[in-house]
Amino acid sequence: MGPIVSTYDLPLWLDLLIALLIGIGFGFALEQAGFSSSRKLAGMFYGYDTTVLKVFFTAAIVALVGSQFLSYFGLLDLNRVFVNEFYVTASVAGGIIMGAGFIMGGFCPGTGVSALSIGKIDALFYVMGGLTGAFLFAETYPLIQPIAEANYLGPLKVNELLGMSPGLFTFLLISAAVLMFWLAELAEKRFARPVTGDQ
Repeated sequence: MGPIVSTYDLPLWLDLLIALLIGIGFGFALEQAGFSSSRKLAGMFYGYDTTVLKVFFTAAIVALVGSQFLSYFGLLDLNRVFVNEFYVTASVAGGIIMGAGFIMGGFCPGTGVSALSIGKIDALFYVMGGLTGAFLFAETYPLIQPIAEANYLGPLKVNELLGMSPGLFTFLLISAAVLMFWLAELAEKRFARPVTGDQ
């Protein structure tokens, strides 16, 4: 649970309750931001609504900068932060599948559940499709395991992969974000669409 309670041995039920409350809050924020609308999400790929890019890029930067400051002041041990195992082939294939699903369905897994929670029928089919895909992946894993585990690089951070310090990577990411936000504004003006009721 980060720097606040990482030194305390909380009971499992309290850990799960905190996770549940955070999940509910995250879902509520997604819905309030309009991310339960597949039109808003698909708009990212067509250029007329780049809210998704702005929100998630901002979240990444806030988390990155925040963790750097917490580490600097001794409130967070970055060596204890979980880093996903990096399988190059699986990451590329998963990115293609995820991106295709995002474009066709208009949701990602989180926003799909958010939309389902307010009763959207298209989100129901999207979530069911995702669960079906997860089931098929698990059942066929022995067949695709060589591909899924190919080009394993371990729990590698992006800055380590690029051979740069965390501070330099943070600066470059912020610079890239500023550029992306500027390009996003240009895209929204270039591909603007009439406002409808489901935005």
